[in-house]
Amino acid sequence: MLIAAAILASVLPVLAYSAEAGSGTHPPAAPAQEIDLEAVGERIRQTGAQMQADLKKARARLEAQKAQQEAARKREAELARQQAINDEAERAAIRERKQREAAQKQAAPQKQAAPAHPAPLAAHKQTEPARAVDRAKEEQAAKARAAAALEQALHSGDVKAFADEP
Repeated sequence: MLIAAAILASVLPVLAYSAEAGSGTHPPAAPAQEIDLEAVGERIRQTGAQMQADLKKARARLEAQKAQQEAARKREAELARQQAINDEAERAAIRERKQREAAQKQAAPQKQAAPAHPAPLAAHKQTEPARAVDRAKEEQAAKARAAAALEQALHSGDVKAFADEP
């Protein structure tokens, strides 16, 4: 409504001025009283309504773009978290394999020296639960590191919609 009043106020003086300066080759303009003010007001209202609709559409597009960017950032963060978990699981598997190989290398000379001792087997059975506990602790630590990486990725992706925003 304010826009309509501003446009109307700016149009009327121009029309009045052109009516006064009607000398010359141009026929004089119609006086301000003869102008259909209702038609001018309606046109101003229509223009204002169209501007509001355009503004709504622009805001909706901006919100949709922000939502798409947020979804993409979340996908990237999730992929980074999954990759961190997979990397940690792979490192844990490599450590376990190396430990097994080292244990086998140590056990090979002992097996040759003492062919059949049931005691190492019993000791191995007792250390099995301890290894499972160690594995669980390693997995928990990997999850904590992945969560920290995700948190860091979430806070580092500060995307601004306009370059001139502070």
